[in-house]
Amino acid sequence: MTERVYIYDTTLRDGAQTKGVDFSVVDKQDIARRLDEFGIDYIEGGWPGANPTDDAFFENMPKFKKSTLSAFGMTRKSGKSASNDPGLAALINSGSPAVTIFGKSSDFQVKETLGVSLKENLKMVSESIAHLKKSGKEVLFDAEHFFDGYKENPKYALEVIKAAYDNGARWVVLCDTNGGTLPHEIEEIVTTAKKVVPGKNLGIHCHNDTENGVANALAAVRAGVRQVQGTINGLGERCGNTNLTSVIPNLIIKMGFKTGISEEKLTQLTYLSRFLDEKLNKQPNNYAPYVGKNAFAHKGGVHASAVAKNAKSYEHIEPEMVGNLRQVVMSNQAGRANVLRNLEDVGIKIDPKDKKIGELVNKVKEMERQGYSYDGANASFELLARRVLENVPQYFRMAHFKVFDYRKWSSKGELMMESKAVANVEVNGVEIKKVARGNGPVSALDKAIHRALDKIYPEIKGIKLVDYRVRIINPEQGTSAVTRVTIESEDGDGNRWSTVGVSPNVIDASYNALRDSLMYKILKSGKRK
Repeated sequence: MTERVYIYDTTLRDGAQTKGVDFSVVDKQDIARRLDEFGIDYIEGGWPGANPTDDAFFENMPKFKKSTLSAFGMTRKSGKSASNDPGLAALINSGSPAVTIFGKSSDFQVKETLGVSLKENLKMVSESIAHLKKSGKEVLFDAEHFFDGYKENPKYALEVIKAAYDNGARWVVLCDTNGGTLPHEIEEIVTTAKKVVPGKNLGIHCHNDTENGVANALAAVRAGVRQVQGTINGLGERCGNTNLTSVIPNLIIKMGFKTGISEEKLTQLTYLSRFLDEKLNKQPNNYAPYVGKNAFAHKGGVHASAVAKNAKSYEHIEPEMVGNLRQVVMSNQAGRANVLRNLEDVGIKIDPKDKKIGELVNKVKEMERQGYSYDGANASFELLARRVLENVPQYFRMAHFKVFDYRKWSSKGELMMESKAVANVEVNGVEIKKVARGNGPVSALDKAIHRALDKIYPEIKGIKLVDYRVRIINPEQGTSAVTRVTIESEDGDGNRWSTVGVSPNVIDASYNALRDSLMYKILKSGKRK
C-alpha cells in the first residue's frame, strides 16, 4: 500500500518573515484559498494575538474544503498555569481546528534563552499540550532547535519530544531551526527519534541555510517522518524554508508517496508558484526546479535536436505533470496548456482542438510581450478569452479623463495632498462627464467613473478596491519604464476578482485595470448587450 505523507504549509507565517514580504489580510485569505484548492493538508494561518493582520485573518477565516487550518503560538510562559496563559487562550479562541505550538528542545536554549530549568521546560511543554488537547484541538508541537539540541544533549532532546507525544500531540515536528544540519545527520537523528515517537506522528521543519532544505526534508521522510513542513517557493527568513514546490513533486513523482494532492492538482503547481509571486510583486525564479520558466527550456544545438526526437534525453519528467511547459523554439504549442487550464479555471468550455484556441494563445503571447501577466488576474484573462472566443459588448468607453494632484498647506498649517479626476465616459454614443475627489489619483478616477456609470449599471455599485499593486516591468528604463498594475476588487456579496493593466503611465495602467474590473462585473451580472 502506498504510504501517506502530510504536507503542512507555513507560507502565511514563516513566509511573512521573508525580507520584503508583507502580506495583507486579503493576500492571506486568497493564498489560503489557493492552497486549499491545491490539496495542502495543513495551512498555518499565523499567530493570533501577535499582530493586527493575523487577528483579522482569524476573525475572517476562509472556509476550507480540504485543508485543516492551524493557529501558531508557543508553550505557556514560566510562572503561569496553562489555563491562565493568555497565549494559549488566544489559540483556543482562534477558531482554528488545529494549533501548533513551539517549545525548546535544546538544553542550551532552555537555560540561556528561556532562563528556566530543564525540568520546568518539560512541564511547560507537557501542560500546554495537555491543556490544548483537552480544549478539543488537534495539537502539533514544533520542537525548536531539535537537531542542535540533540547534538549537544541527545537525552534531553528526546525527553522533550517524548513529553509532547505522551501528552497528546498528534504531530511532533523536528525543527532544524538554524538550517545548519546536513542530510546524513538528519536521517541518522530521525532514526533515533523514532524510538521514542512513532514515525507516523513525526514531522520535519527545515530551513535552507546550507541549501539543503529540500534534501533534509526528503532524508527525514526516508528515515520515517510522515509530515513535511515548508513554504511555497521556499519563502522564509534568512535563506528561506524547505521549498514545497520542489518537495511535493519529489515525494509524489520520484518517491512514490501519496499526499493530499492528486495527479490532476499537481498540474497546478507551476500556477500556484507564480500566483504567489504575482501576489508579492516578485519576479519569479526562472531557474527554480519543476516550476521555473527555464526548468524545461532547451537552447538550440545538440540538446534541442535530441529533445525534438526524445524529450526524455534531457528531461527527468514531463513538464505537463507539474503544469510547466517545454521550451525549445517558439511555436503555437507553447503556452497552449496554460491557456487551456486558465479557460477551465474561469469556466469556459471549448473543444481543445478549436482553431480559436491558437488565436487566443497568440493573443496572450502578444499581451505578455507588452508586460501583461494573467497568473494573478483571472478576470482580465476571462475578458480577453471571451473577446477572442465569443463576444463581449463594449459597455462603456472612456472618451478622455484628467487627473489632478494638489500638494498644499491646510488652514491648520498641515501639509496635505488632494486628488481630483474628471472623467468623460461614453455609453451608447452619449458622453457623460463627472468629477470626483479621492485620497489619491486612482481613488479619484474610480469615483468619477462610478458617478458616470452607477445609474446605468447598478450592479457595479458597492464595488471596492481591496488591493492595488504596481510593478515595474523594465526597470532599466528608469522613469520611462512600463508599469503593470494589478487591482483586486470586491462586491457587496464578498465576491473577489483581479484585473491587470499595463502602460508606461501608471495612471493609465490603473485605468486599464479599473476598466476591466467594471466590465467583468457587468458581464458576470448577465448583461450581454
